[in-house]
Amino acid sequence: MLIVETSLAYGREVLRGISDYVVEHHPWSMYVDLRELIIEPPKWIDQWKGDGIISRSTTPELAERLQKLKIPTVDLTDIYGDVGLPHIWTDNHKVGELGATHLLERGFRHFGYCSFTGHDWAARRLVGFREALREADCTVDVLESPWEATQTESWEDQQRTITEWLSRLPRPLGVFTCNDMRGQHVLDACRRINASVPEEIAVIGVDDDDLVCGMCEPPLSSVMPNPRKIGYEAAALLDRQMQGGAALPYEQIIPPLGITTRQSTDVLAIEDPQIASAVRFIRQHACHGITVKDLLREIPLSRSVLERRFRKYIKRSPQSEIRNQQIKRIKELLMETDLALDRIAELTGFEHPEYMNVVFKRETDETPGRFRKRAQNERDIGL
Repeated sequence: MLIVETSLAYGREVLRGISDYVVEHHPWSMYVDLRELIIEPPKWIDQWKGDGIISRSTTPELAERLQKLKIPTVDLTDIYGDVGLPHIWTDNHKVGELGATHLLERGFRHFGYCSFTGHDWAARRLVGFREALREADCTVDVLESPWEATQTESWEDQQRTITEWLSRLPRPLGVFTCNDMRGQHVLDACRRINASVPEEIAVIGVDDDDLVCGMCEPPLSSVMPNPRKIGYEAAALLDRQMQGGAALPYEQIIPPLGITTRQSTDVLAIEDPQIASAVRFIRQHACHGITVKDLLREIPLSRSVLERRFRKYIKRSPQSEIRNQQIKRIKELLMETDLALDRIAELTGFEHPEYMNVVFKRETDETPGRFRKRAQNERDIGL
């Protein structure tokens, strides 16, 4: 029996990992309990005559029932801590360390952590995050609320709490959220208080859920756990138990894969508010064909002062930053769409596609066509 949620990308990847193991070894007759993360197991589980269970919804009460049934079980639920069953979890301490390192590398010195109470995995992520910041002589301001509040409180009340929290914290601010859902909450709160993301507040989540991260504005950076490997190892451990072997190892901790950087943290922390505003203006309008003259009309600085401060904080000129944003957008459109080059040129601020080709080749050492072909090939083989 597979008691694994299908409402979240994490659970679906766990199921993929289990499927990988079954395909590689021998077929199982499986009951898959399609579900949300934590709901009651099937009422007939006490009378079930199956051989083994992998569960992502193991409450302490369910763990006690399963132990009495003496059915081999592998627990993947890291909400309650150790409930007395063999378990495989994400290395949540390491997840927190990665979040801290990612924000520190971007120059942030003020930090927040937005999370849920009563969940062991979230608490472990905070410990890893806080310890990594402590080594850098930094501290973190924490906002937590019950997971159940997402169902019992109105959306406006939930967001009011987050906006009030963000409003009192110093900027530039790096915010680590316990998962991508919480990251989306924080990004929405940033919009409500007109905080520029990522220049004033950078946000990173956890789970790398493509759908959630892509729906965020701007797209959310995220720590990538390895649920597919967790599913595979869970199936292997359960297989050994069902064949009469010991449940060894009793605990396995699987490290995260890394970080997917998206626009919500794709920045260096900028303490100069005028340069932060200039960078925000460029990010918003680079693909509309703006020039440095347009920038100077928005930012009350002389060109020489603007150039000097840009090189101090951004390490390149304003014109180079405009071009950098255009190239990034061209790459996104080449990788993610089948749009023709003349349409991509139009969408990224180039009057003529021929000139876009020249600029792209100069900046990347590849033609747009060659870049698209290589990116698609790498995607197809899973690189």
